[in-house]
Parts: sequence; C-alpha cells; structure tokens
Amino acid sequence: MTEDYPMRVLIASGAGGGTAKKSIGKYFHLKEFGYALERLGVEYKLVRETEYVTGFPSKNVKGWFSKKKFHNLIKEYKPDVVFCDCHSHFALETIKLGIPCFTYLRGNRWMEDEWAKKTIYKDPIMKTVVNMRHNIAERVMSECEGIFMTADYLDKVIKKHIPNAKTIHFLEGLDASRWYPAEGMTLKHPCVGMCHDANWWGKTKEMLTLENVIKKMPNVHFYWAGDGQYKGPILEKFEKYENFHYLGTLGYPDEVRQYLTEIDIYALPTGMDTTPLSCREAMAMKKPIIGTRVGGIPEMIYDKKTGCLVNEGDDKAWMESIEFLLDDKKLAEEFGNNARELLLEKFNWDVVAKKFLVAAESVLQKRVK
Repeated sequence: MTEDYPMRVLIASGAGGGTAKKSIGKYFHLKEFGYALERLGVEYKLVRETEYVTGFPSKNVKGWFSKKKFHNLIKEYKPDVVFCDCHSHFALETIKLGIPCFTYLRGNRWMEDEWAKKTIYKDPIMKTVVNMRHNIAERVMSECEGIFMTADYLDKVIKKHIPNAKTIHFLEGLDASRWYPAEGMTLKHPCVGMCHDANWWGKTKEMLTLENVIKKMPNVHFYWAGDGQYKGPILEKFEKYENFHYLGTLGYPDEVRQYLTEIDIYALPTGMDTTPLSCREAMAMKKPIIGTRVGGIPEMIYDKKTGCLVNEGDDKAWMESIEFLLDDKKLAEEFGNNARELLLEKFNWDVVAKKFLVAAESVLQKRVK
C-alpha cells in the first residue's frame, strides 16, 4: 500500500454480549480501533454485519436468501482486508470472495457452545442451531488468514480444535482518555461494583460464590450493573440481602463512567473469561480489581499489584480481599494507579493497530507475488 493508495480495511462488528444495550460497547471500541488505523494512514469503514448479511440459521428469514447488500458493500468500498469480530456469515462470504479475512476471538467459543446446549438451548431444535453456527464458525476460523485472540491461553484452545489455525496475539485496546472521573451517580459506601452480563452459565455461576460474601459482610454494599438470560437465578439469591443493589443496564459510556467513578472496588467473579472489556474500563478508571483466577484474567489482573486474584468458589478469599483493600485505602489507590498504567502499556490501540497492519501487509504481499 502507498500514500496514493492507502490500505482499505472493512471492520465488521457482530459480536454480542456486553453491558451496553445492543452491544454498543464493542462497536464503540472497534471504532477506536479504526481511529488507530487512520493514524497509521489506513482507511477504514465500520459496519454492523447483520445489516448486510445474516444467512441461515437466523431469525431474519429474508436474510437466508439475499446477500445483495453485502455484495454491494464490497463492490462500493473495495476493501483490501476485512476484519470480523464474529465468526459468522459476513466472514464466510468474505472468504468465499477471496478477500483476505481476519477474525477476532474474545473467548473460548467451544466451551460457550457446550454450556449453551446444556442450559438455555436444551431443546433439540436449538441444539441443532447452535451446532450449525458452530460449524460455520469453525470453517471461518479454518479458512481465514488469521485469528486474533484476546488472551494467550486461547492459543492452545484454538489449536486443540483447529490444529492448522493461524493465531495472532491481540490484546484489544481501550482509549483511556475517554475514561475519567464523572459525577452523576450516588452509591452507598463502602461498596463493591460489578458490571457484566449473565449470558453464559459457565461464566455466570461463579457469581453465586458472592452470596455468602454479601451475607457475611452486611456493612459493605454490593452493586451489579448488567443483564442477560441468567439474571433471574442470580437476583433470586442476592435480592434478599439489603446490602445488594441491582442497577440493570447502564447507558454507555456515560452512565458506566459515572458508576465506575463511584465504586470503591471492581469485582469480576467469573467461571470463564478472557480479557473482558468491563475490566479494562475499570482499570482505566484506576479501580483496584478482584477477579477469579481463570482463563485470561491473570493476564490483566496482577495479583497484589493491580488487584487480587481468588480461586473459583473461594468465598473466604473474596472476603479477605475485600477487607484487605477497604482497610488499606492507600494501597487500594496504588493498585488502581498500577491498573491504569498497565492498561496504557498493554492494552493500547496504537500497538494493536500496528500488529494488525504487519499481519495484513504480510498477507497482501504474498498475494501480489
């Protein structure tokens, strides 16, 4: 690519989840990725993939048969490279057209699908739908030019299922300048705040570890902002305690920023996770963090440096960690400052964009030869 003809990158946002309505948080941060590419002289266009192609299986029956909008988009924009954060029809159709396609994997898709079939999708028809989507995802990951993964531990997970997959370490960035103290929300103190959805039982079930913590720490207030299909089982256990407060879905990013400004400690109880966006936002807001020692969490929470790590199911460790941080405000502040410094150093969009360009240019050069 040259100054006269800069590289054109089409970014397709399709991943679900997140605490913001309609997954706007993930779309919002992919826009930041686009800005970082622009700073390197690259043109980009960000689209929501379901507005152009859905395919089968999906609720949009018309989309099963028509790919016209997708093909018009490709014809008009003429991308050199496509980046998809979802392993679905947009990526698959891109690959069919012979356009270099990179995908982004935020978590252990295989484990998520298995949990889905054990819980919310027990019905034979829905299990079939999950399997069909899974097959599309595996084809995309097998045939794409590279899988950018958000945590090191995912490399072994991917290679176990797709031995020949091309994996690239990709720590999703965050524009820390957008995360600053903001007034507007009043909470009771001392308090511990959570900001994540309850979408996968394999991840969500670890929240139940906090029931005994909430019960035994009546002078500490626990707040949860989020939604999801497993909200009910969690609220059923927690809402009987006066020191638990459910906030529902917060407006993004303003209300999330106000919430993170007010909490004393950020909590991430999870049974499986990589490097969650909400945790990066808490890091940017200089909050000490307590998280479960699973998946990619130890890659972003450094024990006794930016926060505390606890083992799954260890309610005693949760109580000890909360007391530890509340009793030593100076150390808690130090952990929060360290967390933001780590974010600036490790989760930086400019670094991520450069890494993406190296991979993209390598593929394009091979095609020219």
